[in-house]
Amino acid sequence: MSTALVRYVEPLDREERAFLLRREARERRQLYRVLRVLMPICFALPFGFAWGAALAGVKDPFSYASYFTSAAVLLLLTFGGALVAYRSSLYLVHLDLRHNTKTIEQVTITSKRFMPHTNTCYFYLNSKVRLSVEVSVQYFEMLEAGDELNIEYATHSKAYFGYF
Repeated sequence: MSTALVRYVEPLDREERAFLLRREARERRQLYRVLRVLMPICFALPFGFAWGAALAGVKDPFSYASYFTSAAVLLLLTFGGALVAYRSSLYLVHLDLRHNTKTIEQVTITSKRFMPHTNTCYFYLNSKVRLSVEVSVQYFEMLEAGDELNIEYATHSKAYFGYF
C-alpha cells in the first residue's frame, strides 16, 4: 500500500473566500483588542513600579531615563509578540486571500470512530494537516478504514473547508 501524498491546488469558491474574509476580520479585531489592552499597560506598569520604589524609600524613583527605558522595553516586547501572532495566523489568511487558492489532499482513512456521548462520527486520517474529520452518518457507514477521502483546506493558513 503506497502512502504517496496527492495534493491539488484549486481556486477558492465564493463561500470559502467569504469564510476566510470573516476569519480575517475576527482575527484582526482580536489582535487590535489585545494591543489596545497592552499599550496602556506598557506605560502604566513602569509608573507603578516607580511608585512601589518610592514607597520602599528608594532615592529618586521617578527618573525619566528609567521610566522611558522600561516603557520602551515593554513596548518592544508587546510589538514583538504582536508580530509573531500576526505572522503565525493573520498573515497566512492574507496569503490565502491574495493567492485565492485552496489545497485538495487525497488521504487514507486509518480508522473510524463513533462518539456516543456527542452522537458524532469521525474519520482518522494519515494527513499532516488534519488528524481527523467529523463526517456525516452516511459517509461513516459508506466508507471503511483504508478507503480514500479528499479533504479541502486553505493552502497557507490550513483552514479546513470540508471533505468529499
